[in-house]
Amino acid sequence: MTNTLYDSLFARHEGNEAPFLQFDDDQVVSYDAFLKRTAQVAHVLQNNGVSPGDRIVVQAPKLADTIALYAASVQAGAVYLPLNTAYTLAELDYFISDAQPSMIVCDSRDEIEVGKLAARSGAKLRTLGGVYPSLSSEADAQPCVFETVDRAPDDLAALLYTSGTTGRSKGAMLSHQNLLSNAQALVGLWGITNDDRLVHALPIFHTHGLFVAMNTSLLAGARVRLMQKFDLGAILDELPKSTLLMGVPTFYTRLLADDRFTKEITGNMRLFVSGSAPLLAETHQAFETRTGHRILERYGMTETNMNTSNPYSGERRAGTVGMALPGIEVIVTHTKTGEPLPPGEVGMIEVRGPNVFKGYWQMPEKTAEELRENGFFITGDLGQFSEDSYLSIVGRSKDLIITGGYNVYPKEIEEILNDIDGVLESAVFGVPDNDFGEAIIAALVIEPSVKLEADQIAETIRDKLSRFKHPRRYEFVSKLPRNTMGKVQKNVLRERYADMELSPAES
Repeated sequence: MTNTLYDSLFARHEGNEAPFLQFDDDQVVSYDAFLKRTAQVAHVLQNNGVSPGDRIVVQAPKLADTIALYAASVQAGAVYLPLNTAYTLAELDYFISDAQPSMIVCDSRDEIEVGKLAARSGAKLRTLGGVYPSLSSEADAQPCVFETVDRAPDDLAALLYTSGTTGRSKGAMLSHQNLLSNAQALVGLWGITNDDRLVHALPIFHTHGLFVAMNTSLLAGARVRLMQKFDLGAILDELPKSTLLMGVPTFYTRLLADDRFTKEITGNMRLFVSGSAPLLAETHQAFETRTGHRILERYGMTETNMNTSNPYSGERRAGTVGMALPGIEVIVTHTKTGEPLPPGEVGMIEVRGPNVFKGYWQMPEKTAEELRENGFFITGDLGQFSEDSYLSIVGRSKDLIITGGYNVYPKEIEEILNDIDGVLESAVFGVPDNDFGEAIIAALVIEPSVKLEADQIAETIRDKLSRFKHPRRYEFVSKLPRNTMGKVQKNVLRERYADMELSPAES
């Protein structure tokens, strides 16, 4: 039996007693022990009727068993669907209805509410992070060996949801080969080996934390210091014992803001990687001045994993996301004709390669719109190449906001705001923010006879949207700027409020 992703990332570590995961309490899990636990979890999946190709929705804490659940899903031939732990029940309801999973795994604290959604969808429910009964306790009684389910390179391994500025969220279908090829390219390019120790403070429900950080570590046999979240003091303690840090720009701005972060404390470090949001050139330069290290910035997205990277050996150019990864084609095309553009001209970024997803779940029309017949994926990002093939991203055609490494789509917030009594219309946009990359601002037109305060609006949306989607500031305006066709000009709003003062964001 062959299973493309499991054989390459996991099975190769059978009998490997080298440390894999290390936790806050200094507990260490070896690679071999992790594989045995994976087998136990795979038995739980199979015993509960999970069949090859079935979706498993996971909205669970960052635990060893959560990572084992990912590995077990691959080993059992299922499709792993991780969801942001900040999603509300209303958001979760949509994903469950669309993906139609056979199993849902949630935090034990959410068992009652998520259980209602599971019952309505006909999915089995299991919990993580609590006491018996749970997936973990059920796994304890299972054998430590599991017969791996056969999966081919083109079979689905994961389903990740990504949104557009209009319409409903889309599930990007990622195959075994999509995930494996990207891990192989990154391990080779970044020189990751079993001598590396990664400080892992990212969430494990999106591409960066799961497929970039975990898959490359597994492929290389590296050690992973698993942290629940970004904790400045804890990271400063771990850096002298580590060689790798993968983070979002916010990580680096917060490190630079602390006097304890010095060249000496980074002396053992080999590589700092940044992604998921634009890294300001001033952050890049300040980091090098402080530590002597140049941050390596790369570019990826849910549908493609990683596309480009600044070189490990070579110039890491501030303000760019580097060059196309080995085996991947990246072009810039005319937004109207689709014809490739020469270096220096701005156009649509398109990507083709083994990393590009299979299409959108149950959305053939949307797939046809964004995946060309020649295999190129239209990313929706605008960019330009230098003469020596460094790519710079200059804008996003769909008004996507990236804050703290999370994608936020204005339309979703606007729909909530527009439903508030007294709000005539709204426009949500992002402005530069040194800490989070971008901050969310909402411009509101209020009915003349109504008096609304920003605090009232913030309270109204509090339970309707995840915290990272909440606007940092509300601006009340008499009308929204529009072009001759009546379309709201968000570029005008971004320019108008680019230098505004922002209150500190909540962690």
